Amino acid sequence: MATLFFTHPQALEHVNPPGHPEQVARLEAIYEAFRHPDFDALDRRTPPLAAEAEVLRCHPQDYLDRVKAARPAEGWSRLDGDTFMAPGSFDAALRAIGAANAAVDAVLDGAARNAFVAMRPPGHHAETATAMGFCLFGTVAIAAKYALDHHGLARVAILDFDVHHGNGTQDLLWSEPRAMFVSSHQMPLYPGSGYASERGAHGQILNLPLPPGSGRAEMRAAWEGALTHVRAFAPELILVSAGFDAHRADPLANLDWTEADFAWITHAICDLADDCCGGRVVSSLEGGYDLPALAASVAAHVRVLLERGE
Repeated sequence: MATLFFTHPQALEHVNPPGHPEQVARLEAIYEAFRHPDFDALDRRTPPLAAEAEVLRCHPQDYLDRVKAARPAEGWSRLDGDTFMAPGSFDAALRAIGAANAAVDAVLDGAARNAFVAMRPPGHHAETATAMGFCLFGTVAIAAKYALDHHGLARVAILDFDVHHGNGTQDLLWSEPRAMFVSSHQMPLYPGSGYASERGAHGQILNLPLPPGSGRAEMRAAWEGALTHVRAFAPELILVSAGFDAHRADPLANLDWTEADFAWITHAICDLADDCCGGRVVSSLEGGYDLPALAASVAAHVRVLLERGE
């Protein structure tokens, strides 16, 4: 079975103002990397537009209404200091949810062992009723709730290696005992949350703060310990918030990861999935803002998914 790859042209219609780091070119760099023959085996799929009701798995109706009402006819509207909407942003965010949910469907139905979702805007900073950090809706948190409620799973784990703490995912799933959330992130750094003392209402949240400048040794030690706890949780599906801004070249942070580190953590996640849930992994793009580093790191991540998906 091949790794599934979900993306859609609507992801390119979420256009941020000039100079914004979360830009259309991020996806274009990934698409260019996937032209390499190494990725010919990807099973490329077109995801559906999610119904607005899917947003309500994690966000209240009044928040959905506010975001929907903020759509500009042209130019941009601003939801917070660095989170913008263009005319196509709302539908792009719904399409991102549709892609994550479709990937969950396909992997749980046995179409493939794993999948990678490359959509925009990202999602892991969107809190229950607050857009922030380039994010409108909690895409991966919604996919977790979809897997739990629609597919009837008992336990799902979300593993987030973006350099910024996934404060939105943590907020959305704080009181959900069926979802374990693990986040490694630089600290101090935006958004200022993610202390190890933040454990969730049921002790199901595990934060792994890393000091600026830390690299391979610190990352591997943190994740090796964390994955032991995830294995004890015994998830039936693993979701990945795959941010690539911990790369040493990224302009928004100060960790010292390389493509080899993203390959290592992908192998470690797949090893865990093999032990717990038949290899079932759905990975969804979050951050990564140096275009060459993003393309190379995504390529390293997906090469491992392809290898492990066979």
